[in-house]
Amino acid sequence: MTCQLYALCFDASRPRDLAAFWAGVLGRRLSDDPRDGVAVLPADGYGFRLGFLPGDAPKTVANRIHFDLTSTSPENMRETVDRALRLGGRHIDVGQRPEEGHVVLADPDGNEFCVIPPGNAFLAGCGFVGALACDGSQAVGYFWSAALQWPLVWDQDEETAIQSPHGGPKITWGGPPVAPKHGRNRLHFDLAPPPGGDQRAEVDHLLSLGAKLLDPTPHEDGRITMLDPDDNEFCVLTPR
Repeated sequence: MTCQLYALCFDASRPRDLAAFWAGVLGRRLSDDPRDGVAVLPADGYGFRLGFLPGDAPKTVANRIHFDLTSTSPENMRETVDRALRLGGRHIDVGQRPEEGHVVLADPDGNEFCVIPPGNAFLAGCGFVGALACDGSQAVGYFWSAALQWPLVWDQDEETAIQSPHGGPKITWGGPPVAPKHGRNRLHFDLAPPPGGDQRAEVDHLLSLGAKLLDPTPHEDGRITMLDPDDNEFCVLTPR
């Protein structure tokens, strides 16, 4: 067995408020766990949670990860947009063209996400959270496919996508040009070793795949912070 994608974590100025926003948009349950802090729970037993951590660094550039939310009809798309706006989201302009059809929004902390119109064949069957769309290289797509043991479901023109064998959202990387990284990412993955697994063995395995240690000293809670081949931070947790 290998590490599992346990959470996508947000650095948030007000973690509980941002968690409430995403719970409302996604229709999921909030949890306040003494070990993990405030989180939005996954829709099913195979999914990943959303974690929210205190962070007050100002947002100056677009995130390297954003949600693509799917729609079942034009009415459903409008309902999603209206719900997000009602909960504190806002429209933003990232250079999208009207003919592209999707709506670009930001959550209360300025984190971008897209609402995709119905009929998108690439995201068909992926669920409401259709994709985690990432700015990244082909190499990083290969790395995460090997790290999570999720198969590649797209690999063309240096664009890649992976998906859990159980289904659910795809994780996509758009290929070059990859925007330069400015400081710490506001969103990062938390990986959990399998039950009864060995954190150090998982770290060594990830190093062999091309990751790097950002800090060899574990945090107080035991997590170890690493960098993937595109220098995105991620954490390996102690066994759950």
